Amino acid sequence: MAAPPRPAAVRRGSNLPRVGDYNRVVVLDAVRRHAEGLSRVELAALTGLSAQTVSNICRHLLEQGLVVEAGKQGGGPGKPRTMLQLAPSGRYAVGVHLDPVVVTTVVLDLRGGVVARSDAPLAPEAPPEETLALVAAEVAATVEASGVPADRLTGLGVAVPGPVDGPAGDVVGAPNLPGWARVPVRRVLSEATGLPALLDKDVVAAAVAEMWAGGAGPTGSFAFFYLGTGIGTGLVLRGEVLRGSSGNAGEVGHLAADGEGPVCECGQRGCLGERNTTRSLVLQAQAAGLGPWPLDDVLGVDRALGEVCRLADEGVPAAVAVVDAAAARVARAVSGVQNLLDLDLVVFGGPLWPRLERRFLEVVPPLVRGREVAAPLHAVQIRGTRVGRDVAAVGAACLVLDDAFSPRSSVLLVSS
Repeated sequence: MAAPPRPAAVRRGSNLPRVGDYNRVVVLDAVRRHAEGLSRVELAALTGLSAQTVSNICRHLLEQGLVVEAGKQGGGPGKPRTMLQLAPSGRYAVGVHLDPVVVTTVVLDLRGGVVARSDAPLAPEAPPEETLALVAAEVAATVEASGVPADRLTGLGVAVPGPVDGPAGDVVGAPNLPGWARVPVRRVLSEATGLPALLDKDVVAAAVAEMWAGGAGPTGSFAFFYLGTGIGTGLVLRGEVLRGSSGNAGEVGHLAADGEGPVCECGQRGCLGERNTTRSLVLQAQAAGLGPWPLDDVLGVDRALGEVCRLADEGVPAAVAVVDAAAARVARAVSGVQNLLDLDLVVFGGPLWPRLERRFLEVVPPLVRGREVAAPLHAVQIRGTRVGRDVAAVGAACLVLDDAFSPRSSVLLVSS
């Protein structure tokens, strides 16, 4: 991933002795956000910590191998200042994206750079225990290929389709994973790999990846619209991910799209997720006279959608109409979320995004901007992800890095 740009703001620390761990993470986070490096004097000014506190923390971070001294910088009065930068090899994290048809595994360094990746096909009808055994084997093989020492691995992040029981780490009934009812994915994979594990929805993981890539925008508030087997949204406000009470915020797939099409499992007709599934779009294209294509399995449907998108990019009217109608349905959902939360950035990504990108970026932005309530105050930016096709797997690893190395004010709270 590209190095993050200089941010507008950095978390402030506290000079109370009891919050040393929090302050250490505040300093590390400030160094991470400034790829060019920071001096101890600059760190004290940014974090609000005393010079002595910053000096002590930097010594600990250097001893732990999390930062490195990267030369000196002068230009003003006084002696040159030693610059500190994040050490990419200081720690690593493993990320897994469990998609209904493929598992993607990555190993990330501390800066969010991918040092190893793999993918392997999955059989949607396979029982959960068989699938999770394959995932654990993929994790072991990818870690071995990376050459990363075991003591440098911080943990394992797992991104899965929702809904999930976030606190328990379970998949509770993903519609695209038949038979996955209350499956303890986090516990099983942690025991199988020997790594502490975190589990989150793929849309949330994608949003976290975008933050770590420096793509959160000037206010740190954005929505990540994930286009894959289903459609969902990762929501971030001022650098904090909104997960909801059970970890299932952002389920936009059941927003009413156009009132047409088959009845959704939720009982409504014309849900966004139902109208914009891969199979639904292909069937809409065939009804418009395109194809026909063999739709006997998931791969056949996926190839057919690729053909529809190719024809749309070439300007074939029937294909353009299908893809543009899908974009217009998504634009309605984007407008609702954007106006509800007053966002200035919307990001698209996910497995289907590379195919849909060209038409969507022509159709969605003008529709959303035309409905933006706060348009006189700010213009919403709409773009594709900076992370790439593996955004959910990368995001899964970023969940681990974010949990370990991002400041959380909740650690300052003490029970009475």
